[in-house]
Amino acid sequence: MQPTPPTNEDLSAEIAAVGTRLAEVRRAIGQVIFGQEEVVEQTLITILAGGHALLIGVPGLAKTRLVETLGVVLGLDEKRVQFTPDLMPADILGSEVLEESDTGQRAFRFIEGPVFCQLLMADEINRASPRTQSALLQAMQEHEISIAGARHALPEPFHVVATQNPLEQEGTYPLPEAQLDRFLMQIDVDYPDLEAERRMLIETTGVAEATVEVVLSADELMAAQRLVRRIPVGESVVEAILSLVRSGRPDAGADAETGQHLAWGPGPRASQALMLAVRARALLDGRFAPSIDDVVALAPPVLRHRMALSFVARAEGVRLSDVVARLAAPHG
Repeated sequence: MQPTPPTNEDLSAEIAAVGTRLAEVRRAIGQVIFGQEEVVEQTLITILAGGHALLIGVPGLAKTRLVETLGVVLGLDEKRVQFTPDLMPADILGSEVLEESDTGQRAFRFIEGPVFCQLLMADEINRASPRTQSALLQAMQEHEISIAGARHALPEPFHVVATQNPLEQEGTYPLPEAQLDRFLMQIDVDYPDLEAERRMLIETTGVAEATVEVVLSADELMAAQRLVRRIPVGESVVEAILSLVRSGRPDAGADAETGQHLAWGPGPRASQALMLAVRARALLDGRFAPSIDDVVALAPPVLRHRMALSFVARAEGVRLSDVVARLAAPHG
């Protein structure tokens, strides 16, 4: 006997239940991360969508604290790698060592690197060489790595949260476009507002600091990620995503002004990322389906690292955020 397929009422109830659990996650994170509600929301959306996040902000804005807190609250095995110019791919992925047994037999044994975790923080990723940066490409896309011709599967779920400092560019290596495209979102971390900074000042300089506890398990998180893909998306939202992404491609769907300001635009992976992101945002809010407002709200973090300004635009002082805002305006 075939199982009865779930109805819309069943799906709606499941979405509401998961949305309630995710509200607890946000409250737990808010106990130690003051302000930065949008940053927390976008990071959670990225993880719910099964993607990777690139956090860009000056030092001291709690980027590392956020990743550590996410690891605890979501019940994930979290590791951190500080990227430096002398970091080698083997320092991230692991390596094979030759061992000799008591009987004199020699054999290679693979020693896992820090990438074998569920939440990897790549701190200041642009300080490592391109060779080391690219070591993460296969891991981010396929959730496995290849060493000496052998494939090694990574734990599930697997997420990379990388950070960059936008100020100090001396001695750094810009991330290649292919790697930037693997990040579902580029999340800009700004200074907290006055009240958030006042609260942080009082609560983090006393005798005891707030701590967080596990709210979700890794299995519950993966169940929520599967639920994201089951959330229905209306035709109007699909059309808005396609129109928005395609209008950012010079010599393809862009108008004359946008085409003049862009050197290259977002590919099909941007459409996929935006589709998953709007679904995840709806689930985070406990809503049955995403809206066009979700598309407009998530267009900047999904698109800005998948586009590049032309020389003409840079000479005219055009900012990429202005271009994205103009593309999203007709849908707002």
